[in-house]
Amino acid sequence: MTIERMVVAIAGTFILISLLLAVVFSYYWLWFTAFVGANLLQAAFTGFCPMAKLLAKLGLKPGPAFK
Repeated sequence: MTIERMVVAIAGTFILISLLLAVVFSYYWLWFTAFVGANLLQAAFTGFCPMAKLLAKLGLKPGPAFK
């Protein structure tokens, strides 16, 4: 699996988990959802993604977006 696919999978998982936590516990968990979305948006424009950097250090292969 490439870094790009793993970033999308992790972001989607974080969003779904935070939405579930917001429904079950507190709507304040939606701030985490907003943080993940904002991070995805800035990564789309700048090319900098902290999760991609972490995954690269863990040895995942980069795809075309995060070389």
